[in-house]
Formats: sequence, C-alpha cells, structure tokens
Amino acid sequence: MDVYDFAMQFEKDGENFYREGARLSANKGLRTILIMLADAEVAHYNTFKGMKEHSPFQPAESPILKDVKNVFVRMKEEGDLEGIEVSELSLYKKAQEIEKRTEEFYLEKASSIENSSEQEIFLRVAGEEKKHYFILQQIIDFVSRPTHWLENAEWYHLEEY
Repeated sequence: MDVYDFAMQFEKDGENFYREGARLSANKGLRTILIMLADAEVAHYNTFKGMKEHSPFQPAESPILKDVKNVFVRMKEEGDLEGIEVSELSLYKKAQEIEKRTEEFYLEKASSIENSSEQEIFLRVAGEEKKHYFILQQIIDFVSRPTHWLENAEWYHLEEY
C-alpha cells in the first residue's frame, strides 16, 4: 500500500469508529458531535483519494470547532444531560489514541514528501486530527462531570484552539 492508501484506510476506519460510537450514544448532543467527526474523516478520505488520483483539489478549512461549540451551547441551553454514560469514556479515549497516531503518521509523512503542496495538505490534515483530539478531550471532561463542565466558561473558546 502506498501512503495515500494508508491515509485513506486511517480515515475510513475513523469514520466507521465514530459512526458506531454515534449509534451507541444515548445523548443527542454527543451523537451529533460524533457524526460531525465521522463526516470530517470522510472529507479527509476524499482529500487523500484526490491526491492519489492526481485530481485537482483544495481541501477546505473545517469549521468543526465552531460547530462543536454550537452543539455544546445548545446542550447547555436545553439542559441536555440525558444519556451521558461514564461507561463511554473508554470509547472516547480510544478515539483519542487513534487521532494521535493518525496525526503523528501525517506529520511523519509530510516531512518525507518533496511536493510542497502535498506536504501542506498532510500538515493541514494533521492539524485537523489534532483538533479532533482536542474535541475528544472536551467530551471526556464533559462526560466525567457534565454539569460542572457546561458551567465552565473555558469551553466557550473552543474555536480558538
């Protein structure tokens, strides 16, 4: 397998993982965030597919942090704490591990690619994976102490990360 096939497989696995997590989650807000993460992985997959096929492409900057913040704002406004299960923490921690490994893979590959535009794309997607890791940390903190976390003003700055 070449680097694009590996990257596409990482993204496909990530999408499947998040969709399964969304299916299992009983909380509407967390389910929405997991679906957003799955959709982001599809966008990454399509980016690497385009690179592999030498198709002209320009991946767009993802608004995922802003979108996730909006979900948390809505959860706070609606008092949406139903279905939050501490037992789901292992799922989010595993997802974090996957995001970290994927980010490291993309950073490593970016350093070995000579084509500067392709290198930039690998670095950009690595940055997206880092954002996903951060989002998952927010979810872990939230699931651990939902009421306290929603009252904490720090999460209002999600999109600045």
